[in-house]
Amino acid sequence: MFFYLETPTNHMHVTGVFLLDPTNAPGGFSFAKVRAMVEARLHRAPPMRRRLVEVPFGVAQPVWIEDPDFDLAYHVRRACLPSPGGWLELKQFVGEVVGSAMDRQRPLWEMYLVEGLEGGLQAMVVKVHHAAIDGVSGAELTAAWLDLEADPPTADRDCGDDWRPDRVPSEIDLLVGAWAQLASIPAKAASTARRCTEASLRVSANNRCSEAPSPPSLFSAPRTSFNLAITPHRRVSFGAVALEDLRAVKNHFGCTVNDVVLALCAGALRRYLLVRGELPAEPLVALVPMSVRAEEDRLAGGNRLSAMLSSLATEIPDPVGRLHTISAAMSQAKHQESLIGADVLTDWTEFTFPALIGGVARLISSTRLFDHVRPAFNVTISNIPGPPFPMFLAGARVTATYPLGPVVEGAGLNMTVMSYCGAVYFGLNGCRTTVPGIEDLPPMITESLDELLSVVRPEYESAPRTHGRSDQRAGSDQADGPDGGENPPEAW
Repeated sequence: MFFYLETPTNHMHVTGVFLLDPTNAPGGFSFAKVRAMVEARLHRAPPMRRRLVEVPFGVAQPVWIEDPDFDLAYHVRRACLPSPGGWLELKQFVGEVVGSAMDRQRPLWEMYLVEGLEGGLQAMVVKVHHAAIDGVSGAELTAAWLDLEADPPTADRDCGDDWRPDRVPSEIDLLVGAWAQLASIPAKAASTARRCTEASLRVSANNRCSEAPSPPSLFSAPRTSFNLAITPHRRVSFGAVALEDLRAVKNHFGCTVNDVVLALCAGALRRYLLVRGELPAEPLVALVPMSVRAEEDRLAGGNRLSAMLSSLATEIPDPVGRLHTISAAMSQAKHQESLIGADVLTDWTEFTFPALIGGVARLISSTRLFDHVRPAFNVTISNIPGPPFPMFLAGARVTATYPLGPVVEGAGLNMTVMSYCGAVYFGLNGCRTTVPGIEDLPPMITESLDELLSVVRPEYESAPRTHGRSDQRAGSDQADGPDGGENPPEAW
């Protein structure tokens, strides 16, 4: 589905931005060292040497093969920021990377070592197609390049693998293999339709008995300026807050960290729309992806995703009331998801003709359909748990990690969150045309957290706003100067 939903304007890849401090890297730090490390560890990340081969006419799902033409030099690249190499230059570079499509004749990933950052820092930008990974498997695969210490023991290093490339199947081979898929479609369709009917009856019965409001449905979201047809160009922004602050809010109000994340995003979006005079009377609706990956499949690659819709309660001005409403909405959405079954979505996509998916996606893009109809939802908000301890890449310490998910037609903003080493990092990816003020959102996220913390800790209301928290020292746009200047090196 992710492969065939892609159009010239709709790129279906995920991206990770890792800030690196190479100051104390044993033996120094260089592009050659990074490339050698990646080459030595490719066997830890099997999807990285696989590419997709499409079945003729799109009559069946494409197949993964071990790429006989795999070329590491194509995938691992070196880049350098223009002077002064500040936050603005890094965001512009990442926006260009995120806004470009990948070559479908190669394994669907790219890695850039970005030099020239102020303060002697560097960055690693990793882009992988969503067909190859989801959030959980992506985090696991990224760990293939990372170490728990700057200079791991020799026993932890890699010394080669027994990888063997596949022969590229001919069109006849692919069509013959497709017959097995086609033959199973009627039985799969009947089984999935039956389970969908049963799930629908369970949900209907639950909604009749429940006093809680039902989760929003597709295409019930209000229209905003970022819910239009998108262009291929992207703009990104980054922010961060302290994980302990989110936990303090969670513990005080008896919700989950994910509820708090949604509330911070909701508060920021409410502010964003109020400033522009376009806050709708109806609440915004978020698509919240969820992993249905079994523990034994964490390194298998591919995609094991479902999703649920949740109200963001943006019509509620009180931040505490908004958090409680979001928490209740998420509880109801999770309960409804359990009634439906997490694998219904993946079951439908297994036997849907790829040609049909691709044709519909191209039609929606070419006709700019979402300039004229309500969006399916307003924004995608994804939360990925990361390691609570420091990680190292080729000896350089990872100081921050910003995840970026894809935007889709009609929902030109993606807010992805990942925790790492005591901080929670926000990666915001938006269509350059429909979300021109994306750099305003990180400080608005911080302000939303401040509102909740002032209730949790009354003394916080009068405390100086230096915080000592990670949002001001991990790349938040709030630290930008009024004249467009960027963070000084010590603020990275």
